[in-house]
Amino acid sequence: MTTPVHPQTRIGHVHLKVADLDRAIAFYSGVLGFDVQTRIGDEAAFLGAGGYHHHIGLNTWSSKGGTPPPSGHTGLFHTAFLYPNRAELADAVQRVIDAGYPLEGASDHGVSEAVYLTDPDGNGVELYRDRPQSDWPRNPDGSLAMYTRRLDLAALLSEAS
Repeated sequence: MTTPVHPQTRIGHVHLKVADLDRAIAFYSGVLGFDVQTRIGDEAAFLGAGGYHHHIGLNTWSSKGGTPPPSGHTGLFHTAFLYPNRAELADAVQRVIDAGYPLEGASDHGVSEAVYLTDPDGNGVELYRDRPQSDWPRNPDGSLAMYTRRLDLAALLSEAS
């Protein structure tokens, strides 16, 4: 690497191929709460939070009626949605549970707390919150000492509004 990327660079949005646009909107808007900003017939929709043009793009251009890729193939592992604090993460996880979607994991990574599930098209979804950088675990040399431990889901959910 010659020059690192600018430190304010962020991933702006994710665009997913889906089999059924209405079903995908029902999950990302109806369950997770993103607002539909623009819809293009039954082919595409763009959803965002806080009035942003889109954090999530959904389309059926080459995937209408399709099936998820088989296990063992390359592709998207998961899309991660960062919540501003623990209470907002708890609220999001409670929405998922209330909608009947099964959780597949809940982990404490030291730097963050994360809950994992799969969307209706088989795409992995991570809902998480970061801890303040001053609380991140570090090795004696200052490098990150991330780990994966069981997240106390009941304690997290107790913070849902």
